[in-house]
Amino acid sequence: MSATTPKKRCAIYTRKSTEEGLDMEFNSLDAQREACESYIASQKHEGWFQLPDEYDDGGFTGGNMDRPALKRLMDDIKSGLIDTVVVYKVDRLSRSLADFAKLIDLFDEHKVSFVSVTQQFNTTTSMGRLTLNILLSFAQFEREVIGERIRDKLAASKRKGMWMGGVTPMGYVVKNRELVIEPDEAEGIRKIFDLFLMTKSPTEMAKMLPRMGVLSKKRTTKNGRVIGGKALDKGGLYKILQNPIYIGKIKHKDKIYEGRHPAIIDMDTWNKVRAIMKENTINRGAITRKKTKAILMGLLKCGECGCSLVPSHTRKKGGRLYRYYTCEHYRKGIKPDCKVRNVSASEMEALILTQLQAVFASPEMIVETWREAYKEDESVTETEVRDALGNIVPIWKELFPAEQQRILELMIEKVIVNYEYVDVRIRADGMLSLARELDEQEKRLQGISTKQLEEQAWMHA
Repeated sequence: MSATTPKKRCAIYTRKSTEEGLDMEFNSLDAQREACESYIASQKHEGWFQLPDEYDDGGFTGGNMDRPALKRLMDDIKSGLIDTVVVYKVDRLSRSLADFAKLIDLFDEHKVSFVSVTQQFNTTTSMGRLTLNILLSFAQFEREVIGERIRDKLAASKRKGMWMGGVTPMGYVVKNRELVIEPDEAEGIRKIFDLFLMTKSPTEMAKMLPRMGVLSKKRTTKNGRVIGGKALDKGGLYKILQNPIYIGKIKHKDKIYEGRHPAIIDMDTWNKVRAIMKENTINRGAITRKKTKAILMGLLKCGECGCSLVPSHTRKKGGRLYRYYTCEHYRKGIKPDCKVRNVSASEMEALILTQLQAVFASPEMIVETWREAYKEDESVTETEVRDALGNIVPIWKELFPAEQQRILELMIEKVIVNYEYVDVRIRADGMLSLARELDEQEKRLQGISTKQLEEQAWMHA
């Protein structure tokens, strides 16, 4: 190597998808590293030398970038500690085209080259990039094929009623890869179903079950930590009451198959529970539709807690109703010091409408909406789009709350409510649909007004 040859700091990255065989004296990661070391040594005359740090991901998939050694490698690249990344094969670095594109952009940004010792090319040349993309396409295809095979095998096994792993349901333990009834937990499951037939209310059940000694299933994690053994909440009870595993069946997506495991609940009890749950859903939906005027329901997020703001109200003396949107964590006592707490529903709704007016009036939004409309109908003019978006206020007042809520959901992704300001996130793809909605609503209202005038004229004739 001549005195003028620049040195190239080479980092070796190795990966294996499973942990199988990693405890052997010479494993797959060692074999990959040895091949990379030999390649680096062969390029010594070009100034290549190996860095002492080892970047090994054993037991991590190449389908994503959530890998500790890869993250460390990326951090060192950003810090300017690496000139060349050396791998045994392209798919060791990534099996995803999207992820690989991000990595190559990172390499380019920091002037880092990439070499695969079994597929010799260099990313600094156009031919090397082309070869790389072709090889990576095959790597992604292989990963997707493997995924399809696994999903097909899982579906076929479940059709045969086999337990294919996952979180063991309360009431069972796994022995020889099969579900076997655990007597104490199974008794708790029967109490849950019987109590639901009596109370018809998971909310009441959640209060009563701890006194009856029925708690969630205890589980021990891989690191020895014990979780569970706590009171079941309403959501957990709903999951149990709707799980066909308890009548000896296996669910796969939207289909249910006969299982090989014994049932805990008989079909008569199961059918009665399902009938009550169906009735509760219908009644609850009718009550909600009748009472709700919270047009921002489902759109508001607390900027401090990250949870939803849910509708609430209070009635003062004299019967006057005050509506609010309340931080769910504050309401449940999870975060009693939340600064957002309660916001006035009427003020929040008026603020959102005002902000939307400003958005609709902006030239950028009008032009962008017109461009989208023009793609589908070349006769649409920019003036028509501007008029449609500008009609929101007079039309809005004539709409029912349900219609207002539907339009807001169409155009707003979410509203983040902070203590001092509100951040409205607009759906870019919803503006064209909104313009059409407003135009249709205006025509409908004009039609009603015309009809009323005709009726009045007829009555005075």
